[in-house]
Amino acid sequence: MQKISKSLLERLRNGECNAFDELYESYRIPALRFCNSILKDTEESENIIQDVFIKIWNRKNTINPELNFTSYLFTIIKNRVFDHLKEVKKNDVLKDKYWEKIVESQVLDNEVQEERFAKVKEAVDGLSEKRKKIIQLNYEEGKSYEEIAQQLNISKNTVKNQLVKAKQVIRKQLKVASIL
Repeated sequence: MQKISKSLLERLRNGECNAFDELYESYRIPALRFCNSILKDTEESENIIQDVFIKIWNRKNTINPELNFTSYLFTIIKNRVFDHLKEVKKNDVLKDKYWEKIVESQVLDNEVQEERFAKVKEAVDGLSEKRKKIIQLNYEEGKSYEEIAQQLNISKNTVKNQLVKAKQVIRKQLKVASIL
């Protein structure tokens, strides 16, 4: 890093792009090293240095060539790094809160599912033995109407009608339970 001349800073103040290029080339590597020594993240350091140099270009009219430009630049970098670290910390806090909400939601979902399952089981237990057996064979064992009819020595139509009636009773009991 070479000492920056007042004339280079004057040219920068006047909006000369090649003066900015010279300044950037002189300070880019030392600025990156400084930034990365704090962040320990090369990619983020590069992003911050880009932001800082854009800020310098946008504020070129406020640069005082009589003052120490190196101190000015590294102060901007330090402040930008600290702002970034605050943002990261804030994002981590938000992320932690988000995950807590997800876990809480999953626990509540599991509790709701368990409660629904218990209500369905209670409703099924309230069915007649014949309907209960047909529900068990169809839903738990995955048997078809035909297989159930053969196993219970009843018609396929009876199986179908009993399942329809059983479902109606279960829905009605679940609706009553949800009102309570």
